[in-house]
Amino acid sequence: MKTKKLKQRKLLIIGAGGIGSYLASFLERISEERQALYDITIYDDDKVEEKNLSYQNFSVEDIGKAKVKVLGNKIGIQPAITDKREHQVLTAKQLSEKKYDLVICCVDNLAARRLLYKTGHGEDSPVKWLDLRAQGRNGVLISYKVNPILIPDLLAGAEGSFSCQGGDWNGSAKDISTMHIAIAGIASQWIQRWFNDNNDVADKMVVNV
Repeated sequence: MKTKKLKQRKLLIIGAGGIGSYLASFLERISEERQALYDITIYDDDKVEEKNLSYQNFSVEDIGKAKVKVLGNKIGIQPAITDKREHQVLTAKQLSEKKYDLVICCVDNLAARRLLYKTGHGEDSPVKWLDLRAQGRNGVLISYKVNPILIPDLLAGAEGSFSCQGGDWNGSAKDISTMHIAIAGIASQWIQRWFNDNNDVADKMVVNV
C-alpha cells in the first residue's frame, strides 16, 4: 500500500536555549519518521556556554560554538542563522514576510514575546504562533488562539532575560528543573495535532509540578 505524502510545514523557532534546543530535536525526530514533515529554521545569536550544559541540549564539545550551528549539525535543521545584524528578527513585518506556517517563541524575554503578539491573534492572525515558557516548576504554552482579554497580563512583568530554571537557581546540576523539556514535549504534540486538525488544540496550557 502506497503511503500518502504529507505536506511539509515551515516552522520558525525563535530561541535555541532550554526549550528551543529540545523542541527542535523532538520535531526533527518526528519529521524523520514522517517523511521530512517539518522544514525548521532557528533564530538565535547566542553561543554555547558551560553553564548551558546542565539543562540545554548541548554537550562539552559544543562550548564556544553558535547554538544554531550545533543544532543544525546534530539534527539536520536549516542552516544556522547567526549573524545578529543581518538576520535578527526585529519587526512583526519580518515575521509575516517569511510565510512560516508556525512561529514558535522559546526565548526568555518579554520584548521578543511582545513582538510576536503584535503580529495578531485569533483565527484571522496573519502569523500563527506559539509562546512557550518555563521557569522552575512552572510551564506555559500559549497560542495565537488565546483570549485577547488575557494578553495584557501575559505581556506584563519585568524587562530583561530570565532563565527557564527560575530566579532562585544557583547553577547546581542537582537542582535542575526539567519543566522546559516537558513544555518542549507538550509543544511538539500540540504542533502535530494542530497541523492535523486546527480546531483540536488548546489555546493555552499551564503546568505546575
